[in-house]
Amino acid sequence: MATPPPDIIGTALLEAFAQRGYAATLPDPMTVSVELPNGSSVSADITEWRRHAGRSSRAALPGIAAQYADQAATAFQRHDGPARNDQILSENLRLRLYTDETLGDMRDALVTRRLAPGLLETVVVDHPDALMPLNRSDVGGTPENSVFGTALSLSLGKEPHYIETVAVQGVDVMHIGGTHRYVSSQVHALRRHVEPASVPYGALVAFPLPEYVLVHPIGGAHLFAAMEAVQDLSRRLFEAGDKAISTQVFWWRPGSYERLPEEEALNSGQVPDLRPVGIQVDHRAMSVAAQSADTSELIDLWARDHG
Repeated sequence: MATPPPDIIGTALLEAFAQRGYAATLPDPMTVSVELPNGSSVSADITEWRRHAGRSSRAALPGIAAQYADQAATAFQRHDGPARNDQILSENLRLRLYTDETLGDMRDALVTRRLAPGLLETVVVDHPDALMPLNRSDVGGTPENSVFGTALSLSLGKEPHYIETVAVQGVDVMHIGGTHRYVSSQVHALRRHVEPASVPYGALVAFPLPEYVLVHPIGGAHLFAAMEAVQDLSRRLFEAGDKAISTQVFWWRPGSYERLPEEEALNSGQVPDLRPVGIQVDHRAMSVAAQSADTSELIDLWARDHG
């Protein structure tokens, strides 16, 4: 069996932390975990930092690792002891979407909440070369709803996005996209893109990648064709992308969240109503099987008006 090549980038980072008095490990190649003086630990996604370091020469690695470790150490020191509102409610907070499986046992220690079955919204601190999930122990007396509200407002207001509608199997699907990993926050502002009053059946929504939200307002095409198109597109993007989230399609039902003024909604602690839906189509037998009770309800609502 061949010996795997040494991880010189990861080793340089661990050595940089050790030189600054921090014990660090790599639970996986794209994650660094650092033990803090108070006995707690923090983890950070270093995917982007690895890419940055990988474009540099081997001789430059110690300096690049030192810069990252210095930046992290400054953040640790800033949050050492009781957190202050001006520390937590900072310009670096963003909101990122993870699956239950991705966060695993870490979820209880992080500022995270349920968006929909299988999906968790997590507040992260966005640094130039890496992002670090925010620990609950770092928020001090700041209400978590306020932390989420700040992360949402900054993700929506500071991170650019674009909107493009493309035809998929004859079905119009809106792509809300960006070059960052916080596009899922746009689900909290869907009424900017889809007027709730114009979609009596709501919309189909999917989060295949951090850089994309797929939206199809229900009513512009046959429901079964629309569901099959969004399912297929979500699956293709999931399989082709990096840090993929989920292939699941959700039924967005505008309700109490969307009736609130946007700023109030972002800070309310509420989330949009998203329900997992899906169909299995047998084209040879010309049959459709609903894959959840919510799918059956959606089909019944749509069929009631479309015969």
